[in-house]
Amino acid sequence: MHLTFDQITFRYRRSGAPVYEAFSWEVPAGRTVLLGPNGAGKTTLLSLGTDALRPQAGNVRLGLLNPQHRSDQRGFRQAVGWMPQQVYPVPGLTCREQVAYAGWLKGMSRGEAWAGAQVALERVAMAELGNKLTSELSGGQLRRIGLSQALVHRADVLLLDEPTAGLDPAQRTRFRETIVDLPANLTVVVSTHQVDDLSDLFDTVVIIDRGLIRYQGTVREFLNVAPAGADHRAEVAYTSLVSGER
Repeated sequence: MHLTFDQITFRYRRSGAPVYEAFSWEVPAGRTVLLGPNGAGKTTLLSLGTDALRPQAGNVRLGLLNPQHRSDQRGFRQAVGWMPQQVYPVPGLTCREQVAYAGWLKGMSRGEAWAGAQVALERVAMAELGNKLTSELSGGQLRRIGLSQALVHRADVLLLDEPTAGLDPAQRTRFRETIVDLPANLTVVVSTHQVDDLSDLFDTVVIIDRGLIRYQGTVREFLNVAPAGADHRAEVAYTSLVSGER
């Protein structure tokens, strides 16, 4: 099943300029990095993709599931996992409890959520800290809790919004290794404005700016946009594609 944005229009204020207008995009299978400057609309797009926001026109679908139809809402929300930019500890909850709570909110039974939380924590190498309060975690550990919350309900599509923001280089490397270990059949979209987050773990590069797709292609195709022999090819390619549309 593909996550599809079909002719969506969205604005935050009724009289404001649209962030997206008649925008269509089908999320590719595999792992996609969504690049774009701050304010490009990446967070809005992922929020629409999780049904946290609703478009004023058009619709977002996962296969035949349309969350604007009440009968489809639960299935859609269970099938799409989301890690927002900010991951907050829930006061008084341990790591396993917070992850289980996220699963319960997605419609899992208490027993399923509790068992699933252990599996999700193992996937992000946090199982040994299951009994630790989330309020005592480091920034990098809290990011991994955010990822496990997105994984606990066994989603088909995973949307990660700036997951490495604020992490030091070692933490960012560890986080990318966690992404590599995710199931191969899981569709993953990672949004970032940091071009150095680009790596071989991604299948597709998408650049979005001012509510428009400026580029979509493979990592190799993207890097080939830069002149042969150029230093920092990803930065050069990205800058040429974004500045060339302004």
